[in-house]
Amino acid sequence: MSEPAPFPSLRDKLPQPKLVVVAISVVAVALSLFQMYGAGIEPLGLFYQRSIHLAFIMFMTFLMFPVFGSNKKRGAMGWIIDIAFLAGAFTTGFYLSFYLDEIFNRAGFWSDTDLIIGVIATVTVLEASRRAVGLGMTVIGIVAIIYALSGPRGALPWIGEWLPGILAHRGADVDRLVGQLYLGQEGIYGLPMGVAATYIFMFVLFGAFLEVTGAGKFFIDMAYAATGKKPGGPAKAAVLASAGMGSISGSAIANVVTTGAFTIPLMKRLGYRPAQAGGIEAAASTGGQITPPLMGAGAFLISEYTQVPYLDIVMVSIFPAILYLGTVYLFVHIVALKNGMRGMPVEELPDWKQVLKEGWQFILPLGVLIYLLVLNISPMRVGFWAIISVMAVAALRYTIWFFFVAPQNGEKPSHDRLKAALANGMRITIAALELGAKNAVAVSMACAVAGIIVGVVGLTGLGLKFSSMMIAFSGGHIVLALILVLIASLILGMGLPVTASYIVLIVLVGPALSNEFGIPLLIAHLVVFWYSQDSNVTPPIALAGFAGAAIAGASPMETSFQAWKFAKGLYLIPAFMVFNPEIILGGPLPLVLWTGFTAILCLAAFAAALEGFMFAKLDLISRILIVPATIGIFYPDLKAEIVGTIVILAVLGFNWWKSRTTNGPTAQAA
Repeated sequence: MSEPAPFPSLRDKLPQPKLVVVAISVVAVALSLFQMYGAGIEPLGLFYQRSIHLAFIMFMTFLMFPVFGSNKKRGAMGWIIDIAFLAGAFTTGFYLSFYLDEIFNRAGFWSDTDLIIGVIATVTVLEASRRAVGLGMTVIGIVAIIYALSGPRGALPWIGEWLPGILAHRGADVDRLVGQLYLGQEGIYGLPMGVAATYIFMFVLFGAFLEVTGAGKFFIDMAYAATGKKPGGPAKAAVLASAGMGSISGSAIANVVTTGAFTIPLMKRLGYRPAQAGGIEAAASTGGQITPPLMGAGAFLISEYTQVPYLDIVMVSIFPAILYLGTVYLFVHIVALKNGMRGMPVEELPDWKQVLKEGWQFILPLGVLIYLLVLNISPMRVGFWAIISVMAVAALRYTIWFFFVAPQNGEKPSHDRLKAALANGMRITIAALELGAKNAVAVSMACAVAGIIVGVVGLTGLGLKFSSMMIAFSGGHIVLALILVLIASLILGMGLPVTASYIVLIVLVGPALSNEFGIPLLIAHLVVFWYSQDSNVTPPIALAGFAGAAIAGASPMETSFQAWKFAKGLYLIPAFMVFNPEIILGGPLPLVLWTGFTAILCLAAFAAALEGFMFAKLDLISRILIVPATIGIFYPDLKAEIVGTIVILAVLGFNWWKSRTTNGPTAQAA
């Protein structure tokens, strides 16, 4: 029996009326053009950009997701409700842009109209989030609002009487809360929405242009060409392709349903169990979220919160991402060796030269993107020029083919052929504009509700209270604190998408990690961001695991447990960052090289201990010895690291010798 799909976009849908489909397309294209205008032609003010963006997003949400669900007809009552919310989205979204000067002049002395529109805006955002993201996000937003109103001076003083002492606060009335959430810069239109309406949207749109022009197939084919002949080739291709697709889609689930459609059936054919195939794809796709340059929009948020340049975030994240993807790759290799799997026949694999010849143009926009980032240009403007470069390269490639290659094959240029080519180019452009806007709906709505939560945290001082509780529960021990953060991220991830989970968690625990436990600010943010990915692969709510199970035809829970095992780097690598900060912050070259070597060795040994195999079967004593040796490498003491390293090298060396003397060389090059 299959589980329900985790997001509305993955459920069985009834076809929308043609007029609604056209309306969605028009609004989506209009939103993308508005974003392109603001990014590359004339930058807009903070409230103009964010309020108009959110109005478009909510309008699309209410068109795309009917009130009673996508698997039911709207009916008369459904249309009445949806039209009311569409009106609310338009009114509240554009109210700020129409009356912004007057609102600023009132400087906190809000009119009745301001407050009424603010209440409508909050309700509209919560309902749009329920449809686009899920009920969990909306419930958390409502709980946050009730908490803000609770207290002796609040609108709900009686609820404040039930709050534990450490969570008690004086409470806020409706006027003050609405001013915070709708009319200020720390609520709905706060930092999360600012990032969603600028950087995130432009790079999601950039990904959409790459996707409709065939970049996804290019990355997948290149991955197959590189790894297909190796043991477990399709699974290794899934790891590499998901890293490439992560730079396009910014979504673990999107990675699963795109690359997984190709890789999972091939993994099953090669000998992987269905749950293993789905789990490998889910773990690999989660790696796309921590792989530069996009990191699932996380790099932009981390940059904004820490004030560290975006390019620096990307650079320090490269090695940790390689560590994670390398660990998943090693798991795949070990499973293949254990089961005696072989690579795919050469004749079934794409030729990398041919793939590169046909898809070279997809590399150029990524080069443009990186070059402009190095010049320290705004990421929003970089996204604009990256999109322009995709369109220019595609047009140039077709022009060369049309005027030079086609005539050599006997296809003479003609007015009709040119007209048809221009029409096709226009269709592709419109499709990309539409797809980019649709892909941004969920993350923008998540950021809007995250803004509500952040606004409440700032209004009530909940962040400091939560930090105090964390210090008390951990007893000042950093390991216990990290475990508490991990548990909190898992609980939040059951109801929130990754981006929202990171925002909420960093607001709550970030101050304690940085100020009380002495973890450098950038590393604290990276730890929380990595832990926020946990919900993609950890039962009972493993969204990427469920998507992989649906494609593999396997049990969702079994697939999720497999994904959880393969994704163990999500737990170990952030902890390694904390105890060995030079891996992120840098330091003397010998120390950095030593730290990198021990990190690779530790993760390889841990994967071998979990699977009970490396070059040959690992005996129980060897697997047990790896555990304290791993702890020694993590411990920030050079002597402990050296002893742990020697033990692991001895265990793996003995295992290699055993494989050579008993069965001959079993391991093939990965």
